[in-house]
Amino acid sequence: MTTTRHLDASRPELRRIGTAELATALRRGWADFLATPTQLMFLCVLYPVIGLVAATLAAGGEVMHLFYPMAAGFALVGPIAALGLYEISRRREAGLPASWMNVFDVLKSPALPGIVALALLLVVLFLAWLLAADAIYAATLGTLPAQPGQDMTTLLFSTEEGRRMILLGNGVGFLFAVVVLVLTVVSFPMLLDRDGGVAQAVGTSLRAVALNPMPMALWGLIVAVLLLLGSLPLFIGLAVVLPVLGHATWHLYRLVVVR
Repeated sequence: MTTTRHLDASRPELRRIGTAELATALRRGWADFLATPTQLMFLCVLYPVIGLVAATLAAGGEVMHLFYPMAAGFALVGPIAALGLYEISRRREAGLPASWMNVFDVLKSPALPGIVALALLLVVLFLAWLLAADAIYAATLGTLPAQPGQDMTTLLFSTEEGRRMILLGNGVGFLFAVVVLVLTVVSFPMLLDRDGGVAQAVGTSLRAVALNPMPMALWGLIVAVLLLLGSLPLFIGLAVVLPVLGHATWHLYRLVVVR
């Protein structure tokens, strides 16, 4: 069965939303996840990546300070991982058969060049965040004389340099997260839904945030909190949190952007 996508270059109309729409998006995202579970797929992807990162950092102690920035920074490229989930939600909404195999249908999208370009931008932002985090460490804890057996956690909270690193690191990380939210909150789903180009998709995302600043800020907070909670039990919860947020983001797009 063929699927229908919009090929529309016109400027999409936007709606104002509130907290009720955020709850609706999450509820629909949860329903999509229950209908098409993908947690095993995410576990198969998450744990090799996390294991590789952990092994690399353990082997090179000089970059251990980048473990937290790297783990937190994966949220910056989260929209890329969610692309297949948007496709599943799109198919279910259209009344078409949907399974975890449909995540690969993204590769057939007429907007694939634009999707790749936007994905590369997120990768660049992720790398820029790691460079910023490394610079912050060098300017704070990195100025302290090295001592064998130093515990970084103790240094973070017991020294002025550590507290400054926490403040600067979280502040700069917050700015990176805001940039990604503003650029992608509706742009990736929109590219899958209607091939109007990257400029239109990103422009629509910017307009959506400008029209709904408080709901979008709350959405960003919800995403951050759920990702944190999902990470706490050895990242296991992310196998559920990531798919639900991915599906919910599709429905948020539908609630904001008029067809």
